Amino acid sequence: MEKKELSKEERSYKERQKEEITGNLIKESGQFTLAGNPYHHRIHLLNIVGEIEGHECLPPNTKTTKYEHVLPILAEIEDNAQVDGMLVLLNTVGGDVEAGLAIAEMISSIQKPVVTLVLGGGHSIGVPLAVSGDYSFIVPTATMVVHPIRMNGMVIGVKQNYEYIERMQDRIIDFTVRHSSIEEARLRKIMMNNEQLVKDIGSMLVGSEAVKEGLIDAVGGVHEAMEYLHQMIERNKKE
Repeated sequence: MEKKELSKEERSYKERQKEEITGNLIKESGQFTLAGNPYHHRIHLLNIVGEIEGHECLPPNTKTTKYEHVLPILAEIEDNAQVDGMLVLLNTVGGDVEAGLAIAEMISSIQKPVVTLVLGGGHSIGVPLAVSGDYSFIVPTATMVVHPIRMNGMVIGVKQNYEYIERMQDRIIDFTVRHSSIEEARLRKIMMNNEQLVKDIGSMLVGSEAVKEGLIDAVGGVHEAMEYLHQMIERNKKE
């Protein structure tokens, strides 16, 4: 049976439809598939920006990344044989701890090459997100604020609450240590630093400082991140 060729009008309609779908993906959740490279690799671009929104909706004027958008997309990337790898762009102030850690766990479990790139900032729960890929980059001017868990609203000061916060903090530390080169003792030390931030405890690491501490693998921009990802995909295909 011969394959029917599309008319000029039908091709034009399908192209417009594809552009509309792509435009909506970028507008709603910062998603895009890169496929025009000379390697012919299909790379999914995941954009994590603003504040990580959890179970409660943030004000409409707040720039957010919604975890209910990101989790299904990550599952689709893992299951899609046409996707060769993923590039994660990060510029986040942090946000909901449970939601951020859930996203980080899913990214780390994807069995395809994943590279993360910190642009602007990777603060708070953005730290485990930044280290969740197979290799991480940070631009020279980007910052990472490493600090203990903050609790919003009224907190009842009882033993059980303190134990809950401590166990959640341990989960974040354990994930970060397992997916980076920093030692646990060093991470706890810079996290509990009380000499650097004016109104909080913790540390701010800029570009190469994050690499020196072992949190991030290398300093670089989108070119370095893309080239490294292409190399990982090529090695993955050969293996």
